Amino acid sequence: MLEGSFPLLWIEGEISNLSRPSSGHLYFSLKDSRAQVSAAMFKGRNARLRFEPRNGLQVLVRARVTLYAPRGSYQLVVEHMEDAGEGRLRREFEELKAKLDAEGLFSSERKRPLPSHPKQIGVITSASGAALRDILHVLQRRSPQLPVLIYPSAVQGKEAPAQLRAALQRAISRDECDVLVLARGGGSLEDLWAFNEEQLARDIAASPIPTVSAVGHEIDFTLADFVADVRAPTPSAAAELVSPDTSAVRDALTAKEKRLTQLLNSALQQRQEKLQWLSKRLPSPLRALERATQQIDELDARLARQVQGKIREAQQHLTQLSKRLVARDPRQQVLLAKQRLDGLSRRLTLPLPRALKENQKRIVQLGQRLHVASPLATLERGYSVSLIDVDVAGKTEVRAAKSVADIHTGQTVTTRLADGSFEAKIEKIMDARQTKNDAPK
Repeated sequence: MLEGSFPLLWIEGEISNLSRPSSGHLYFSLKDSRAQVSAAMFKGRNARLRFEPRNGLQVLVRARVTLYAPRGSYQLVVEHMEDAGEGRLRREFEELKAKLDAEGLFSSERKRPLPSHPKQIGVITSASGAALRDILHVLQRRSPQLPVLIYPSAVQGKEAPAQLRAALQRAISRDECDVLVLARGGGSLEDLWAFNEEQLARDIAASPIPTVSAVGHEIDFTLADFVADVRAPTPSAAAELVSPDTSAVRDALTAKEKRLTQLLNSALQQRQEKLQWLSKRLPSPLRALERATQQIDELDARLARQVQGKIREAQQHLTQLSKRLVARDPRQQVLLAKQRLDGLSRRLTLPLPRALKENQKRIVQLGQRLHVASPLATLERGYSVSLIDVDVAGKTEVRAAKSVADIHTGQTVTTRLADGSFEAKIEKIMDARQTKNDAPK
């Protein structure tokens, strides 16, 4: 029941009581500040460890829960162990990998093929690293004539991600290469961590130049491998991917040259045979000239007939147009238009004076109505209006006071009368009820 109730578990803790018997197995306890549990890692599993376990080391293990029957106690059987620091990096790697994968940066649809015959190759790596020497050695062997540009950068440490991004942007902005190779030798997950930096991965994915990632050994994977257009297992393999094999190209060209020569010779022989056959079938030039002369005479006669017919049609059409032109004498048309214009002029002058008088009368009436409703007319009847300054959206505007709520004590108010205006300072404010009580009885 105990072994069937739990899946594989990830557990982090500190190694203590480490024992290494002659069998090659490891027996130890995993503990933290609150508890501890016995654990065993058998020889077939611990042979794959990439570090040396020791007491006091913080580790992350993948284990299954079992029961050790002879002692009647439960324990963990460890199948995988890694340094806790490396385990943290691995979790961060898996989380970032899942994030970029969900955004489609690993999609095969966005991957581009590498140029088969690049004019120039760019390499982003350490100028003193073994990866660069391996790449240059392979390129010298396969394509010694192919130029190589090196964009030096740190490939390990805190400064490496920024330098790698700067080198990549420099290569993109210069646009000197047909393909870019990002490379470094093998190492631990922490050593390769610069190539797992998120922004570097995004820059590689957005590069307009095809990219090849050759980081670490064949078993090592980084985010740069997933976002690049092509992943090479080693720097040497990357050099082989981006460079054509000169000897193989030379052999292919030689074979194509032989094939092309054979095809040209065959085509030339076929055309020679066809020329000889056509030469035998070539008719007498004199008979061809006689036929051509007779054909020209026939065409000349047909042309003369067609020209005469066209001339007759044109003459008939001209006669019809002359008759129509006589029927439409311009002088008669001008006389009719003048008579019509005189009639319209007489009709136009009659209603204008009457309409003018009616409009003048209507304007006078509207002016009288406007004056009655004018504020100036109200002022002439003995009323006045008080004007105050109002702040509207940071600007001062002059508006009429509509309520005692619009003014306050000490405020200067301008009062407009019919024949002028005056300014007064408010000393007392009374509402309508107070004004009514204070009115003389």
